[in-house]
This record gives sequence, structure tokens and C-alpha cells, in this order.
Amino acid sequence: MKGVLLVNLGSPESPTPKDVKPYLDEFLMDKYVIDVPFLLRALLVRGIILQTRPKKSAAAYAKIWWDEGSPLVVISKRMFAKVKQQVEIPVALAMRYGNPSILSGLQELRDKGVTEVLLFPLYPQHAMASTTTILVLAEELRKKHFPEMKFTSVPAFYNKPDYLQNLADSIKGHLQGYDYDHLLFSYHGIPERHIRKTDITKSHCKIDGSCCNTPSPAHEFCYRHQCYETTKQVVKLLGIPEGKYSQTFQSRLAGDKWLTPYTDVEVNKMPEKGIKKLAVVTPAFVSDCLETLEEIAMEANHEFKVHGGEEFLAIPCLNDGDDWCKTVSKWINNWAMSKNLNY
Repeated sequence: MKGVLLVNLGSPESPTPKDVKPYLDEFLMDKYVIDVPFLLRALLVRGIILQTRPKKSAAAYAKIWWDEGSPLVVISKRMFAKVKQQVEIPVALAMRYGNPSILSGLQELRDKGVTEVLLFPLYPQHAMASTTTILVLAEELRKKHFPEMKFTSVPAFYNKPDYLQNLADSIKGHLQGYDYDHLLFSYHGIPERHIRKTDITKSHCKIDGSCCNTPSPAHEFCYRHQCYETTKQVVKLLGIPEGKYSQTFQSRLAGDKWLTPYTDVEVNKMPEKGIKKLAVVTPAFVSDCLETLEEIAMEANHEFKVHGGEEFLAIPCLNDGDDWCKTVSKWINNWAMSKNLNY
């Protein structure tokens, strides 16, 4: 029997340092997130970051926390409930970090008689720190606990027509009646070395301004290319003229070279360029989370206005929107009825 495991990022159990610390430990000790040797990673994470970061992160989580719990988990559960009603096969929900775990999700499917699982990472673009880590952990768990299971995984869907139309329609709906000066596409940031590590050609990705526009097999796993392609296709669907939109990357750690331009730097410079009404969309996420609700909707909003901006619109992610849930259900049903994943 076939079944599906939807997998999102995850969240602490509560917005307190006590619960944020183990969550951050699991997250940051992941070798696909901080990809340095174990001892160095342990020294960096457990010897330095976890000494101060949990308190700061807990305060950030507290600002966005809902009565029902973590926004990302709550939204994921709402989406899961809608998808479950529209598909013919068993579906389970899991988080890469925290609960419900991938192990519990796979166990739930096995208890229902599932032997063939569609792993569905809820990330439009492929990255080591998101897609790869999900697939690697799932395979480790399969070998240890579920040897009878067979896995198929959903590839990055950044360029799939249904997804792009859903994203464009969502943006258009939220921009309705809003006379914005500029639309910013802000993507999650990753270290440049991750781009080179996922280059299957070992030579294409130079991050020089041209490689992302030059056709290559490397693009199948190139996060940077896939982000720019998402922006390009959505802008085309919306008919946004050149100069009225741009793309940036948010989040970075000191000491490494991360993808540029940086969201905070660019947002702070916009008012002096005459951009007084800014709209921001975050297409690296399908569910609103700490990075979209606190980092963008609160912090970037505040800094934009401090630097002279007047209006700031944070466009929500696709979340549990009906059209997006229908798209996910359609992809699942297509897979369930055939041997291949057909978008």
C-alpha cells in the first residue's frame, strides 16, 4: 500500500529557553546545517551558541507564538488536515526537528499497512539544510526500523506550474488594493559553500552572476538557481516590470560567506532610494514561521520604517490555503494512481 509523509522544519515545544535549547541543539548539530567536522561543530554549537542563543531565540518565538502553539506546526497541521480529506491514501505529518518526528510519522504509516512511502519535504527549493537532511534521516530510519518500506521523494517543486500559479495568485491577492513601490522576494540564506557542495558537476557553480542563468545539470540541486528561477517565473506571471522587484537572502552567521544580497541590508537602504511602500514575500517557505513572522513581518518592518519607510506589507506564505492544499493533494493522487510522480 502507498502512503505519504509530509515533512516540515519543526519547532520548539514552547517559547522558553528550556525547550528552545534542545531544539536548537538538534537543529544546529545537524551536519547538513553546520557542515563542519563533529568536534568543531560541537564546540561551536554546545560550547558557544547554546550558551546564549536559547534565551534570545525564546524571546523571538514568544513574540510570534499562538495560543494553539508554534505557528509553523499549527499551520502544517491545518494543511495536513485539508490534504488528508482530498487524497485516497494514508498521509502522515512529521517535522525534521522536534515533534511529531519522522520516526513517528513512518511508524504511523506502517501501522496502516503502508509499504511504499512518498517523502514530501515541504520546501520548494532544494538545499542541504532542508531537503537533503530530511531524506538522509528518513533513509537511516528506514534501514533501522522499516526495512520493508520503499521510498520515493518529491523533488524540488520551485518550477512546477501549479506551485508557481498558487504563489502568484497568493501574492496578487494580498497586493490587491495596495499601491506598493517595490516587491521584495526574500529567501532563506545559506552558506555559499553549500551551493558548491550540491553541484553534481563539481565545476558549474561559481556564484559569479552568470552560472545560474547558464543551463546545467547542476541546477537540479542548486538552491540559488532555484530561488532566482522562482522569482523569474512568478514575476512573469504577475507582469511586474523590471525595477519594481528584487531578490535577497535573509539569515547568516558571522565568519562564513553566505548568499547575497542580504535582506536586512537591502531593506534598510530602500527608503533613501525612494521606496516608501514595500511588500515582501518569502517563497523559500510554504508555512509561516519564525523567519517570516518575526524576522520579516516584525524586525524588517521596524527597520524599514526607522530608515524612512512608510508602509510595509509582509505577504503570508501559502500556508493552508485551499488552492495550495488542492495542488499538494493533486500531486499525491497522481503518484498514488501511477508508478511515477507526475506534476
